[in-house]
Amino acid sequence: MELKELESAIEGILFAAGDPVPVERICLTLGQDRDTVDSVCQRMADYYSYERRGIRLVKLENSWQMCSAPEQAGYIRKVLENRKPAKLSQPALEVLAIIAYFQPVTRAYIEQVRGVDSSYTVGLLLERELIQEAGRLAVPGRPMQFRTTKNFLRSFGLSALDDLPELSAAAQEDAQLSMEMETALRRLQEAETAQDAGKEPDREEET
Repeated sequence: MELKELESAIEGILFAAGDPVPVERICLTLGQDRDTVDSVCQRMADYYSYERRGIRLVKLENSWQMCSAPEQAGYIRKVLENRKPAKLSQPALEVLAIIAYFQPVTRAYIEQVRGVDSSYTVGLLLERELIQEAGRLAVPGRPMQFRTTKNFLRSFGLSALDDLPELSAAAQEDAQLSMEMETALRRLQEAETAQDAGKEPDREEET
C-alpha cells in the first residue's frame, strides 16, 4: 500500500470512528506493522498542525483520534454550545486528581484522603466518562476500584498519564495531598480552556 493510500485509509477510519481507535486495530485492518502506522499517523498529525487545519490528529496512549483544532473552539462552541459540558467543581477535580495519580483506587481510599463522603462525586465523574470501573479489589467486601478513561486524557489535553504534572516529594507525605493534586489538574484544565478560548484562564468555576 502506497503512502498516500495509507494516509487516506487511516484518515477515513479515524474520521468515521470519532472515538480513539487502537493502533493494533488499524494495523490489522490495513495489514501494516505498528511502527508504520504510528509513523504515518504522526506525519499526518504534524501536517494538520503545521498547516493550521481545522482538524487535529492526537495520540491517546495506544490509540489515535481525530478531533477539532483548539483554535476553532470558539466557533465550534457557538454551534454546539448546548452540548458543552459544565466545568468540574472543586470537589470533582479533587476526586479526579486522587484517581488519576493513584489509580486504580476504591471509593474508601478516596474518602480516606479527602476526609469526606465522595459517593456523589464519583458517580458524577462516571456519568461524565472521566473515570470508569476497574474491577474489584481482592479483599473482604470486594470494593469496586476506579481509574481514568481516554476521555479524561482528551479533556485535559494529555497523551498519556505520564504527562500529568509531577507532585513534590513533600506533597506525597502531606495530609493535604489531595489539594496539590487538585491544583495540578486545575492548572491543566485552565490551560486547556484558555487555549480553546484564546484568552487567559478564568479563575471562576461552575459547580
